[in-house]
Amino acid sequence: MKYFLTILKAIFSIYGFVVFLLFMLIVFPIAVFLSFFGRIRGGNMIYKLCHWWTDCVTLLWGIFHKNLYKSPHDRNKQYVFIFNHTSYIDIPFLLKAIRNQHIRVLGKAEMAKIPIFGFMYRKAVVLVERDNAAARAKSVLQLKAIIKKGISIVIFPEGTFNMTNRPLKDFYDGAFRIAIETQTPIKPVVLLDAYDRLNYKSIFSLTPGRSRAVYLEEIPVDGLTLNDVTILKAKAYKLMEEKLIEYKANWITPSAP
Repeated sequence: MKYFLTILKAIFSIYGFVVFLLFMLIVFPIAVFLSFFGRIRGGNMIYKLCHWWTDCVTLLWGIFHKNLYKSPHDRNKQYVFIFNHTSYIDIPFLLKAIRNQHIRVLGKAEMAKIPIFGFMYRKAVVLVERDNAAARAKSVLQLKAIIKKGISIVIFPEGTFNMTNRPLKDFYDGAFRIAIETQTPIKPVVLLDAYDRLNYKSIFSLTPGRSRAVYLEEIPVDGLTLNDVTILKAKAYKLMEEKLIEYKANWITPSAP
């Protein structure tokens, strides 16, 4: 039975990839056209296009998303959004989670090398090379400039997939330094089901089902200085960790702290 389910999951994953590729080819020429409107206006329009793309593919994948609000969320307010990171499908899910707000996502530079997809990726995200100090500093400056334009930013503070049995990996400082330096509140959001829908261990693990994003209380940074980065980071980590444990996220094992 297990062998049969593995084959079935692989077949569904291939179907899912074909659907993704088909819609990517549909939106690509539109994205090229929108890119001529500039990085801000054009970028905002490309994100709306990506929302449509995401809605179409998740529907055909049989994935249905729901936002859970544990604290009121003001869509007219600017934030540094932070998400947990467990899956290749996290980006589509965060696009389902954040609507009616202009955002830019901090993304891995190597993804921009993928043909066709890489073009839209470069136009929609702020690229970061984590192993290059100069490139990281440039990315930070870009994110700050975006915030000055009134656009929210999205960062995965774990930096890469959480491949542990703990709720979260340790956080990097970047998101919290930017929040303090720009005096922009932190908005933590946890994705509960990305690990189950597409496991980081295999691209052939796509499954239909639910997707949930839990909005947590915003964390103000008014008056904080860079001396408070560690405290701010710990507060955000604790909020997200507790919520993932409360909802019994599947990658957490009893041995996890």
